[in-house]
Amino acid sequence: MESSIVLLGIAKILFGIFVGAAGIYVSARGLHRLIGSGSTGAQQREGNIAFGILQAGSLIALGLLMQHAVMATFSAIDLMQRPSGMSWLAARHVLTYASIHVVVSAIVSALVLALGTWLFSRLTRDVDEMEEIGKGNIAPALVLAAVMVVLALMTAPGLQTTLDGLLPLPTLGQGEIMAPS
Repeated sequence: MESSIVLLGIAKILFGIFVGAAGIYVSARGLHRLIGSGSTGAQQREGNIAFGILQAGSLIALGLLMQHAVMATFSAIDLMQRPSGMSWLAARHVLTYASIHVVVSAIVSALVLALGTWLFSRLTRDVDEMEEIGKGNIAPALVLAAVMVVLALMTAPGLQTTLDGLLPLPTLGQGEIMAPS
């Protein structure tokens, strides 16, 4: 049994739980403030199913985007762990990259979904989606939740590339590149 790999796996699990719990909670609150969907607690206490659908769709979309903070951080951990094992300095660097990845992912996720919601509401000028959802109308909630998930799926690769670009990737020397034979 390789105890360092087991500990690394446990650290990755804990980080994933942290991002899932804290990152999505904070960005979801920010997103719902940006889109003006009202008080989360009040809507849930009233049993507004439409709001629940919108909330579920936005959480799925945020999860699709926030997962890249976890994946990019795991890439950083794997890059820093390989050469000589994980030192305290390397662990500090990983925590720095992890913080940057989570913050960038949360901000980008909330902004992308808010912008998409705003653009969609401009395309449907005859319907005020947030007002309808507040009244309990399920139809606009389903459509808006689907718009958020599609936006997350379409923007996730760009976010992943951005986060990967923040990593200190090793450079290959000219002698290390294999020429085609």
